[in-house]
Amino acid sequence: MDWQKEDLKYIWHPCSQMKDYEELPPIIIKSGQGVHLTDIDGKDYIDIVSSWWCNLLGHCNLKINKAITDQLNTLEHVIFANFSHTPAIKLCQRLADVVPAGLTKFNFSDNGSAAVECSLKMAFQYCYQTGNTEKTKFMCLSDGYHGETIGALSVGTLDLYAKIYKPMLMDTIRIDAPDCFRCPYGKCRDDCECECFKKAEEAFEKHGKETAGMIIEPLLQGSAGMRIYPPLYLKKLRALCDEYGVILIADEIATGFGRTGKMFAFDHAGVSPDIMCISKGLTGGYMPMAITITTDKIYNAFYSDYNEGKAFMHSHTYSGNPLGCSAALAVLDILNEDKIIEKADKTAVYLHGALQDALGTHKNVGEIRHIGLINAIELCEDTITKKGFDTKLRVGYSIYKKALEHGLILRPLGNVLYFNPPLIIEKNDIDHAIKKCVQSIHEILD
Repeated sequence: MDWQKEDLKYIWHPCSQMKDYEELPPIIIKSGQGVHLTDIDGKDYIDIVSSWWCNLLGHCNLKINKAITDQLNTLEHVIFANFSHTPAIKLCQRLADVVPAGLTKFNFSDNGSAAVECSLKMAFQYCYQTGNTEKTKFMCLSDGYHGETIGALSVGTLDLYAKIYKPMLMDTIRIDAPDCFRCPYGKCRDDCECECFKKAEEAFEKHGKETAGMIIEPLLQGSAGMRIYPPLYLKKLRALCDEYGVILIADEIATGFGRTGKMFAFDHAGVSPDIMCISKGLTGGYMPMAITITTDKIYNAFYSDYNEGKAFMHSHTYSGNPLGCSAALAVLDILNEDKIIEKADKTAVYLHGALQDALGTHKNVGEIRHIGLINAIELCEDTITKKGFDTKLRVGYSIYKKALEHGLILRPLGNVLYFNPPLIIEKNDIDHAIKKCVQSIHEILD
């Protein structure tokens, strides 16, 4: 059977212009192991992007496989309203020990966008029920991305995803995000005082009284091109939110579970958000699951007699799914027992050094920025002026296609190529991935 033809006959793929598939048809994957994927023709690919950043511990991890299989033979799902199960309870116990201080209550959903939507509704209703009815708006950073539902798109500011839906979206307050590569103040992210934070101060001074919540991708704006900014920005934002009584929402969907070198990105700053959204690495990329975590203070504003109408009437059919909880428990076991994050920190030094050696002086590489194992290669037409390639040229996409020929999944973000591998990647796979990446860049740009 021609599986590619059958795929295109039925499937509308996500985040894709399907006409592109006429030239580059879907690659049908048969199996996976570690950082490798194998298609139905036996070709091997290095999954250097962790299958959209969620595959935390490699494909077909035996411990996670067993945890899900054991749970499957016991209980696959149960309604989560007025019912519960031990995997969910155990997972919350375990997470309570590792999330930023003060986060104590866990609300389950089934994907990252839903977790963000939950956080916005939670913050809005909290303000309403605590007498702050004037607080109806949300703040967010420019070039942010928080998911694809209407609320999540409203606080995401990338036109690629949101522009066409503007008539449907909430009116939000947008703050110029840090852009350390093209810093308008001529500073460096490693030793600046976050001079760009004055944009946030101006926005809060003008709109703080009417703002319910501020949502942020901590330290790493993923879809904006893996933009990385200093922890000091989070410290300043925490203080500003406290001053104006604004709920600080951390979207740790992409940054959680060791991606930035610590368990959560907020750990770098030593402060805590009021609400935190987690997903992706939560189950190691195995099961769709997300959690919105908040404080006792926010939770208590909803705790009342039923007839007062203060309950949080927000639900998902697959909330607290036992299979997802079991996968997440296995992920936490592996992270702890195998010292995965500590080992990944050492691997991260090797990966960044190797990328710098291979591409640091390339005529079209403006910067190779990094945090944890994440490395972003910013391609420029002119590295002196930092002028990017015309997006219509689709330079990143051209390199992506070439990399696929060489067996490397290097899905670009515009003119930014990135490495965001599973935390268990080893040096030999790093070497092979860099070699394939360099070859692909040379074949397109040289």
